[in-house]
Amino acid sequence: MLYRYFALHKPFNVLSQFTSQEGKKCLKDFFSVPRDVYPVGRLDYDSEGLLVATNDPRVTSELLHPSRGHERAYWVQVEGIITPGALESLRKGVDIQVKGQSFHTLPCEAQLIAPPGEVGERNPPIRYRKSVPDCWIELIIKEGKNRQVRKMTAKVGYPTLRLIRWRIGDLTLSALGQGEMMELSQPELYKLLRINKNQPYATINDRIRKGRTDR
Repeated sequence: MLYRYFALHKPFNVLSQFTSQEGKKCLKDFFSVPRDVYPVGRLDYDSEGLLVATNDPRVTSELLHPSRGHERAYWVQVEGIITPGALESLRKGVDIQVKGQSFHTLPCEAQLIAPPGEVGERNPPIRYRKSVPDCWIELIIKEGKNRQVRKMTAKVGYPTLRLIRWRIGDLTLSALGQGEMMELSQPELYKLLRINKNQPYATINDRIRKGRTDR
C-alpha cells in the first residue's frame, strides 16, 4: 500500500474533516488529498493551525495513543495581560471539566511570547476592545482533551481569543500559510514526529475519529 503524508494549515471556522456538517466549511474546501487520507486527530472548528493527514495507521497510533505523549505547541492570544502567577499555575496543571468530570492537566510549558507575525491575521479578525488589553502565550502540552487549552486559560482567568496549533513534535507551520498544504515523504514525517518505524505500535479502534464519512 502506498502511504501518503500531508501537513495542513487549517483556517479559522473550518471543520477538521473532509465532509461538511450544517453547511460549515470543511477541509475539502481547501485541500485535495487521496480518498483514503484522513486527518489525524482534530482541531476545534474555531481553532487554527497544524493538522497531519495520512493513510498510515502507524502515524495515527503514534499521535493519538495516550502513551506516546507527543508535544503540541499552541500560540494563544488571551484577553488581559497574563501574570507570572497564572503562567505558573498553567505549568503545574489546573483542574478543568472534561465530559462532566474534573480532570487535572499534566504539567506543561507556558510562557509569554511576542505577537507571532508568522501566522498572519485571522479572517474574520479578532474583535478588539480598546479598554481590554491582550497578550500572546505559548503552551506546550502532551495531551489533547476536548477544548483543553481554552479551558486551561479560562481557569486561570484569561479567556482565549485566538488559538493556533503551531507545532507537533518537530513539524511546524513555518512553511505554510493559512489554507496551504505540503506533502512529505515517510522519512521526513517520521523524523519530524520522532517515530521509530521499527517499534511496534498499538492500534486505535477509532483510528481516525473524525472525517471517516465518505467524501
